[in-house]
Amino acid sequence: MESELGLLEQSINSRYSLWVQEALNDLPDSFTVTDPCISGQPIVFASKGFLKMMGYSKTEVIGRNGRIFQGPGTCRRSVMEIREAIREERGIQINLVNYRRDGTPFWMLFHMCPVFSKEDGRVIHFVGVQVPILRKPRRRNGVGLVYEEESRVNESVYGSCRREVCSDSLVDLGRALSLECALDDADNRGLEIEETCEASELEKRRAASAMNNILSVLTYYSESTGRLVCGKRCNLTGVGLLSSSLNISLGRIKQSFVLTDPHLPDMPVVYASEAFFKLTGYARHEVLGHNCRFLSGEDTDSSAIYRIKESVQNEKACTVRILNYRKDKSSFWNLLHVSPIRNASGKIAYFVGVQMEEACKNQDGHGLSPEMRQLSAVGAVRIAVRSLSMGAGTSKS
Repeated sequence: MESELGLLEQSINSRYSLWVQEALNDLPDSFTVTDPCISGQPIVFASKGFLKMMGYSKTEVIGRNGRIFQGPGTCRRSVMEIREAIREERGIQINLVNYRRDGTPFWMLFHMCPVFSKEDGRVIHFVGVQVPILRKPRRRNGVGLVYEEESRVNESVYGSCRREVCSDSLVDLGRALSLECALDDADNRGLEIEETCEASELEKRRAASAMNNILSVLTYYSESTGRLVCGKRCNLTGVGLLSSSLNISLGRIKQSFVLTDPHLPDMPVVYASEAFFKLTGYARHEVLGHNCRFLSGEDTDSSAIYRIKESVQNEKACTVRILNYRKDKSSFWNLLHVSPIRNASGKIAYFVGVQMEEACKNQDGHGLSPEMRQLSAVGAVRIAVRSLSMGAGTSKS
C-alpha cells in the first residue's frame, strides 16, 4: 500500500516539483488529475473544490478511478465517448450525470484535456474539470433524474454503494461490485436518461478558463524540474499520434493508404502505410503531420481536389482519378478512394485515403477488382479503429 501511495505522489511531485499541489489547491476550480501510465488510470490529484463538491475526502479519491462517481443515471454512451477520447489522447467536453458521495445525482459539464511531455510528445496526465450545470432537465413520461425529493430514498442504496467502493475491505468491495453490476443491469433495462441537460455558453467558458489556468500552473512548475509539459502535442514526428495497438493493426494492411485526422488543424496525416511510402517515395517524417496536398502539382485537376473536399465536408465516401506527384517530381494517375472512418459510438474519428496507381491497377489483385481491393482496405481500417475504441476502457502503458 505504501509503495502504491508513493507511486501516486511521485506522479505529480517528480514531474512538477513538491510545490505544485499547493499551487493547484489555490485554484478555486473543481478538477482532478489522472495518470494514464499507472494501471487503471487512477486519480493522482483532486482539488479542494472537487472534494467539497463531491463530498469525498482526499484519501477516498486518490488512487481511485473516476468511475466511482458514476451511477444508474450516468449515460453509458457518454462514458464510452470519454474513454475513446482517452484512448485517442485528445480533449473532450461533454455533459454528464455524476453522483456525490451521499448518492445525490447532478448534471455537470466535464471538460478533459491531455497533458503532453514537451520532450517526446507522450501523454503524461489527463486533467478533468467539472462544472455543475445549474439547469435541470424536465421529466418525460415520469422518467427522469431523481433529485432532492427522492434522493433520500435512493441514498441508502446508492450512497452505500459509493461508501463500499471507497472501502479498503476486499469483502466490502466485492459486495459493492455485485451491487454495481445489478445497477448496470437495471440501467440496461431502460434507466438511461433521454432528456439531457445542456451546459450554457457561460459554463463552457468557465470550464475552458479553468483548464487554461490549470495547464498554466502545470507548465510553470514543470520548468523547475526540467521535465517540461504542454497542453498540445509538441512532437509530431514518428507515429506517436496513434496508439501503439492501432499502429500494429494498421500495419497489417498491405495496400497504400493514409489516415488523416479531421479534428486537427489542416487535417494532417496521422498514419501512412509502407505501401504509400513505396508508391510516393516520401519518408515517414515527410508525411506525418502534413496535409495530403503535397501530392498535388501544377497539372493536378482542381475539380478533383474540390470533389475530395466536398466529400469530406459532407462526411461521405468518394472515388476520383487524380494526377499526383512523387517526391522525385514524376507524376502518376492515382485512383483515390476517400472514406470516413467512424469509431464505436458512430462519430467520425478519421478519414482514410486509399491510393492505387492506374498503371498497376491489375497487378497483384488476387482476382479482385481495383474497387474491391480499395473497399477491403477501408473495411480493414474500420475494423481496426472500431476495435480499438470498443476496448477503450483498458489502461495504457
